[in-house]
Amino acid sequence: MKFSALIMAGGRGKRFGSKIEKPLASFMGKPLINWVVNAVQSSSKVLDFYVVTSPSTPKTEGKCLCEGLRVIRTAGKGYHEDLKQAIIKGELYHPVLTVSSDLPALTGGFIDKILSNYEKCGKPALTVLVPIEKFREIGLSTPSLYKYEGVDYVVSGINVLDGAKIFEGEMDQETLILEDIEAAININSYEDLKRAERFLSNVLGTKTF
Repeated sequence: MKFSALIMAGGRGKRFGSKIEKPLASFMGKPLINWVVNAVQSSSKVLDFYVVTSPSTPKTEGKCLCEGLRVIRTAGKGYHEDLKQAIIKGELYHPVLTVSSDLPALTGGFIDKILSNYEKCGKPALTVLVPIEKFREIGLSTPSLYKYEGVDYVVSGINVLDGAKIFEGEMDQETLILEDIEAAININSYEDLKRAERFLSNVLGTKTF
């Protein structure tokens, strides 16, 4: 099975607290979004991808277009509305990976792992959650929580769904709970960015990202 991917880069980034658009913020020497683009490009299961922008991220859109990336501009009415709009504009009526543009530890191998789980689960949707304790270990904030089986987890920003069923209401979904750094390093604020840089600097001797 081959997948399309949507890199969601249209959020307002209010929590980030910087004048620069969050996808363009420098993380260990290059913009956050470049780490995600590189990961998607290196996945063996992703056939094509788009960067999803909005009126809130014009500079991100300009950068991506200058680099020859395919962009879908949405109205910026919120994550779920933008996702639906992107699927319609891209005519992505098949399995689609969605990833936030603020996941700098993401790798192609990790993406393939997620997509393999989707292929096996037989459900139209899959979401990745991370234990709160993992975020606390790294020192990151936990603004987006999701209750699963009575326990709060952090939303990773990684999902897979069947684009053909986007308008059928709530989909039956598989839930993956992972502690991998690739999913746990989610940048919500400038403080998160600096803490994540320090954390990765300490582990780079044992793992390459």
